[in-house]
Amino acid sequence: MINSSLVLSIVTFIYGFSAVMYTSAWIFGKDAPARIARFVGMVGICGNLVGFLMRWSESYGHGYGHIPLSNLYESLAFFALTIALISLVIELRYRNYMISTFAMPLAFLALAYASLSPGISDKIQPLIPALKSNWLTTHVVTCFLGYAGFATAFGIGIMYLVRAWVPTSEGGLISRLPEGYVLDELIQKTVMFGFLFLTVGIITGAVWANSAWGSYWSWDPKETWSLITWFVYAIMLHLRYMRGWGGEKIAVLSIVGFMAVMFTYFGVNYLPGLHSYGSM
Repeated sequence: MINSSLVLSIVTFIYGFSAVMYTSAWIFGKDAPARIARFVGMVGICGNLVGFLMRWSESYGHGYGHIPLSNLYESLAFFALTIALISLVIELRYRNYMISTFAMPLAFLALAYASLSPGISDKIQPLIPALKSNWLTTHVVTCFLGYAGFATAFGIGIMYLVRAWVPTSEGGLISRLPEGYVLDELIQKTVMFGFLFLTVGIITGAVWANSAWGSYWSWDPKETWSLITWFVYAIMLHLRYMRGWGGEKIAVLSIVGFMAVMFTYFGVNYLPGLHSYGSM
């Protein structure tokens, strides 16, 4: 029987194939593999969305009836969807497949980790009392849109540093990367996108915490690291707009910031706290 877990497992390999074709287009300098990769990526996004909606419907069949954003498996599936979607939008906007070449593997890895890791359960479970709130959708969706923006900036930051540090030869791999000023602009825009959504996510999370636990802020590990991540990107944007930082400095900060995002997402799940349900 086809269920959401099977659909998302299939999408994992679709994203993987898309990533391989994007890489092939970069290596061989041909447009045909890039067009195939773009089409396959679109199929993957549609499949990811279908799997997400199927899981939502299945939760009602189990008698729980909630948006599938309540555990690590579901959040990774949504994370993969947002990364793939944002990278594809940027690719189409800038007419350059190299953006997805570095971002699509991240979508693949997120969904592969969710689908293939034996330590992550794909079972649909009832919400714990603290999650039974209308704030769940707003808080989690905005946070993961922010994470996806930062993930894309991370990929673009790596591209910038590769272009800056590796010697460029005529017709070589590095020469096919977008120009430095384009990458610099994209880092700025994707970080701003992520920062705005993370800000909304933290605010809605605080309101939700007050309704669930009677306090807007409790210095839970997840809350603390979310704030640290917010400050990393706030400082980065301050340096960009007020001090004129750009180029390699901002590319490095986009990578450092994403490391903070990853610890906020994964690392704190193994620490005791109010958000320990994130490791389910």
